[in-house]
This record gives sequence, structure tokens and C-alpha cells, in this order.
Amino acid sequence: MTHEVALVVNGVARTVAVEPRKMLVQLLREDLGLTGTHVGCDTSQCGACTVLVDGRAVKSCTMLAVQADGSAVTTIEGLAPEGGLHPIQNAFWEHHGLQCGFCTPGMIMCAADLLQRESDPDDATVRHAIEGNFCRCTGYHNIVKSIQAAAADMRGEGVATADASAPQG
Repeated sequence: MTHEVALVVNGVARTVAVEPRKMLVQLLREDLGLTGTHVGCDTSQCGACTVLVDGRAVKSCTMLAVQADGSAVTTIEGLAPEGGLHPIQNAFWEHHGLQCGFCTPGMIMCAADLLQRESDPDDATVRHAIEGNFCRCTGYHNIVKSIQAAAADMRGEGVATADASAPQG
């Protein structure tokens, strides 16, 4: 038995027939081909599957797809303007907020939720906001720095950016 789920994903209205037990992350990855949302733990521990549902960060591995019926979902693929990077994505690149990249989509989506609510978060606020997202590579310092740099950019406080052609070290 399937249910029709109507939702707006990255600005596009979609209707998908799903089994009642299908998780939102499965709908996004398997039915819609949006594989930027990662599956890490399947238990809501790591945050790699974080997306925005009606503007709020949600771990999509623990939300049933039928619960998203009527909602607007934004994935990492839908965050940036066409042909560009969102300020958060750019800041993660510029400030070395990622290493292996597995946690990055979830971190960025969590940051997007935070920066919609808080335009100038301090270290403690950023660390509290991302505490449900695990990174095994970076030690979080550059993730926090990246989120704060994105906040400054989004406030219009043009921060200096790294030269992409310069050696990274």
C-alpha cells in the first residue's frame, strides 16, 4: 500500500508514491536522485542527512516521508543559486570547513537553519547549533570559523576571501 506525498523540493513541486515506512532521506536519494543528502548512521546520531523542512533543520533519516506531505524541503542541492555557491558553501570552501566532505552537507544545512535565526552567532551558539552533527576529520574549529564567516558575508560585512589559486596548507 502506497501513499501519495506532495511536497516542494528545492522549489519544485513533486508528488511521489511512497510506502508508509519510507524515510524522507530515502525519498530524496532513491526516488528523486538527490544524493547530496548523505546517509550516515540511520539513527539520528550523525546529522549527515540534515535537510531543511519548512525552513527548519531536520534529520531526514528519522522523518517519515509521509510526514513531509505538504512541506517545503531544501536539500544541499537546492541551497545555492543556479550556477553559484551559497555564502555558507563558499565559506566552508574558503575557510577549510571540510576535509573528507561526508558530514559537510548536513553541517551546511544545519548552519543555514541557524543563520536564518541568528545573524551574528558567537562560538558557543554555533557549537550548540551543530552539536547534533558529527565530523570525524576536522575538530570543528574551521567549521565554526566557516559558519561565522558566512554569517558576516550574509550580513554584508564583506570578509576577505582566500585566493583559490594560492597553495593550501
